[in-house]
Amino acid sequence: MGANVERKPQEDNAASPRVLIVEDEFLIALDLEETVRSLGLQVAGLAVNKEQALNLAAMADIAFVDVNLLDGATGPEIGRRLAEDYGVSVVFMTGNPEALTDRVSGVLGVLTKPVMPSVVERSLRYAVTARRSA
Repeated sequence: MGANVERKPQEDNAASPRVLIVEDEFLIALDLEETVRSLGLQVAGLAVNKEQALNLAAMADIAFVDVNLLDGATGPEIGRRLAEDYGVSVVFMTGNPEALTDRVSGVLGVLTKPVMPSVVERSLRYAVTARRSA
């Protein structure tokens, strides 16, 4: 009965970048998750604060990080730690871009909310390409 079941090779999933979503606004996080999955990428997890984000960091290749989270304006520190300590490619997505004053290597850009889904898709494609060419 199970002999006719077709499965994708394991390496296909392993090669797909894993995206961490650090966002405390539930609907925005779900929207991002949908966009990530629609592009055939994996979701490494959803985090609403610094502790959750750093606990999931080792499972991520790319992260979308909001500045203001449930535990305050911890997004800039999260982004810096993800990039510097874990080698994650970070895209900030915030309504407060002025809060991001320091340049951090590994940060690919800043998207100002509200963000159109097409811009998120382009940013994800750019992040994937940047990781593969690094």
